Amino acid sequence: MSTVSRAADRIESVPFLTRDDASLLLVLPGLFVFSAFMLFPVLYLLGISFTNAEPANLFAGEGVVAVLTFGDALFVGLENYADVLTDGQFWNSFGVTWLFVATSVTLKIGASLAIALIVTSELVRGKRVLRSLIIFPMGLPPIFTITVWRGIFSSAEFGLMNQLLTAFGASSVAWLSGRWTAFVAYNVTEAWLAYPFMVIITVSALQDVPEELHEAAVVDGAGFLARFAHITLPSIKRPVLFASILTSAASFQQFLIPFVFNKGGPARANELIVVYGYREALSFQQYGRGAAISIIALVFIGAFMWLNVKKGKLADGVND
Repeated sequence: MSTVSRAADRIESVPFLTRDDASLLLVLPGLFVFSAFMLFPVLYLLGISFTNAEPANLFAGEGVVAVLTFGDALFVGLENYADVLTDGQFWNSFGVTWLFVATSVTLKIGASLAIALIVTSELVRGKRVLRSLIIFPMGLPPIFTITVWRGIFSSAEFGLMNQLLTAFGASSVAWLSGRWTAFVAYNVTEAWLAYPFMVIITVSALQDVPEELHEAAVVDGAGFLARFAHITLPSIKRPVLFASILTSAASFQQFLIPFVFNKGGPARANELIVVYGYREALSFQQYGRGAAISIIALVFIGAFMWLNVKKGKLADGVND
């Protein structure tokens, strides 16, 4: 008998408790931890979004209770949401964020699929070494990696990208001073951070493709591209879609890359929505407005993930 079963039997032996009640008691510690670290912060953020909270009034009272009850901040209803939704900078950040999600995820899928096909090819030797090297970036702190890439895209002549351009006879580029050159730098860095995860999922999916299907297609005269389009892609579609949804959410919440590179510049042109919320809350000290931005972002990313899971039929069989 397992430990969980023995615990359930002991709880069930208590008067007035059924086995269903015992099962509920067993999950209460997990629910408490989830509520403390996940649910409560979201609810607190939602509460602040309906107030005019700022440092002067949110921390006006004494003790933890005063902060938890929003101090002297006043209830303003939907005023923060109205201000945000009528702010041109919000819509710029909103559009740039979704563009960043679309371009970075496309780049990540393409790069990871190409790498996965290489490391699973029968023509490649030393696959284990290659896979170890591929996942190596996952062991590095993101802030370290992003700082290195900032140096690579430095606008100075000694920046690695500018040295490569000069070596091929092109002129140097002020990467982080232009809107779209900085946006390209964001995408490349984001792809570098996320490709190990995508490659792991894609390689696992490729290994599950039945070899008999490829052999039968070869006998029928199908080339590599035909086998890739009609056998490989349909077989790995669901795992890759699942990984894409997860990495899309990560791209939507990206903060470090634009903030470390140029703080969403130039002139806030590339300010992703999380950086926008951070600036409103901490730089301008408008906590209520910053909370409203975060809640709006949470709603959109939640709807995006739900829609993709629904349309991609990734939840099929969960209730079986």
